[in-house]
Amino acid sequence: MARILITGTSKGIGYDTTLLLARAGHDVVATMRNPGASDLEKVAGEARLPVTVLPLDVDDDASVARVFEKVGDSIDVLVNNAGILSINAIEDESLEQFQRVMQTNYFGAVRCTKAVLPAMRKRGSGTIVNVSSVAGRLAVFAESAYVASKFALEGFTECLAQEVKGCGIRVALVEPGIVDTPMSSTSLPDYDRTSVYPHGRRLHAFFTNPGKPEAPPNIVGEMIRHVIESDDVRLRYPVGPDALSFLGWRASLSDENWVGLGGLERDADYFERVFMDTGVDLRSSR
Repeated sequence: MARILITGTSKGIGYDTTLLLARAGHDVVATMRNPGASDLEKVAGEARLPVTVLPLDVDDDASVARVFEKVGDSIDVLVNNAGILSINAIEDESLEQFQRVMQTNYFGAVRCTKAVLPAMRKRGSGTIVNVSSVAGRLAVFAESAYVASKFALEGFTECLAQEVKGCGIRVALVEPGIVDTPMSSTSLPDYDRTSVYPHGRRLHAFFTNPGKPEAPPNIVGEMIRHVIESDDVRLRYPVGPDALSFLGWRASLSDENWVGLGGLERDADYFERVFMDTGVDLRSSR
């Protein structure tokens, strides 16, 4: 069994993945900004699971250094999961929010990766799993801050995989579609409702669509477990009932047609085209 450090475990994918891996017998170091705001430690303790909860802010160099000094060289697997979502057209999004999203989703993973690499390299083994998104491979309007951070994470991970392949370190990208987490439901970020752009409204429809397939966070946890426990050497692992269909939809369109689709003026025309292309009916989500 492995000793696994996971970031962003207060809720959603990180929370479910922690419990899933601990129940499978792994020793999990679950990190989050504010452990007092989550019941993960209590739930794991009551079930007598091998989970250690530590405070970690992936945005902060000193916080990352403190945690990795404490766990030493014991981490076999790093799961970079911490992430935030923002929804706005580019003109409406503040520069500070662009920076905040990039700081957590991209630089947070870079910080933690750099912290574990020396020990893994010296040991000649280790696994790094970066939780990206299908938005790391297809650019969707009104989430440019998020998309940019995930595109950056995908490029970083592909470079990393090449560099450490000869050191015995495995690297993987897990790419969820829309998953039923607080970030995509109860805590779904709002968009500027005074915007002249329709795109925040349209993107919200993908998340609020009552007909979207059920996708609990543990499906991502199961994929992460597969990466950790199997000999599967793929770099990318799309996961979720809509992940492959979204990726296939984008691949079926030229860049020009993708831009033209996003540029349709009327919501009704956009929703009708999405339904024709994918079978996803967003018309009742408005």
